[in-house]
Amino acid sequence: MLNDENTARFEADPIVYIRHLGADEVNELVPANALEGVGHPEDLFMVASADGRQLAIVEGREAAFAAARMHDLTPVSVH
Repeated sequence: MLNDENTARFEADPIVYIRHLGADEVNELVPANALEGVGHPEDLFMVASADGRQLAIVEGREAAFAAARMHDLTPVSVH
């Protein structure tokens, strides 16, 4: 999840990108045991910095946008 350590370096450029993760990416990025508590693994979204660094994986598009805004970041959808 996003935290102050991850977001502090983005104060000058607060844009983050939100994109849906495909099933193959989920299997590659998320350990199987971490998916046990996820209600809809097909509904996971990545929050990434402008340079592509993964900041968070969040269940639900709205939740990903809310998480970014909660840390004063500007989310932009990527398809």
